[in-house]
Amino acid sequence: MRIRYKKWARPELEASPFYVDNPETKRGNWKDCFKNPSLPLYLELGCGKGNFISEMASNHKEINFIAIDLIDAMLGLAKRNIEKKYNEKDLDIDNLYITRFDIERINLIFSKEDKIDRIYINFCNPWPRGKHHKKRLTHIKQLQKYKEFIKPSAEIYFKTDDDNLYFDSLEYFKQEGFEVVKKTEDLHNETDFWENIETEHEKMFSSQGIKIKAAIFSL
Repeated sequence: MRIRYKKWARPELEASPFYVDNPETKRGNWKDCFKNPSLPLYLELGCGKGNFISEMASNHKEINFIAIDLIDAMLGLAKRNIEKKYNEKDLDIDNLYITRFDIERINLIFSKEDKIDRIYINFCNPWPRGKHHKKRLTHIKQLQKYKEFIKPSAEIYFKTDDDNLYFDSLEYFKQEGFEVVKKTEDLHNETDFWENIETEHEKMFSSQGIKIKAAIFSL
């Protein structure tokens, strides 16, 4: 999603106590950032405006969360949405950090010592042209990087509107030794598939009659 430059985003992020400006310095020690480092650690890749992570993290104070995006303007909006959601629930923001980084180089900021329990990938860029498939967040080369820092029992939660990305991703995960725990080609007609928090993209695609595809993968 393209978004206009927001001059306030960078200063607000740098002043925020739950924004990490140099994530490379936390590699292997992410758990130590949190008030309760013993909690499970979940990661969202490509958090956008933060609608998903603000709801999920504020609903689950028994879990620590990290959300990543590459664009300052996006993270600035995510920061404000997180503050709004936590304020509505009268909660301290002590189980969530956001950071800016290129997810294609994610193994530069996480290591096996970080022991990530779960990854969320919500409506990532489908990169439809064949020569760009390696940029997909579910591509084999990315899965290989995730395997370097997730726990052996970790799960990856994936949602998309794009049929080609969905079916290609099933093959990517299979080739990398992941098992399909659950999958569906019509998430909104499933009962108790998972705790589904609709993203901005999800609402838009659903309103257009596009079925949402989803899957849970485990090593």
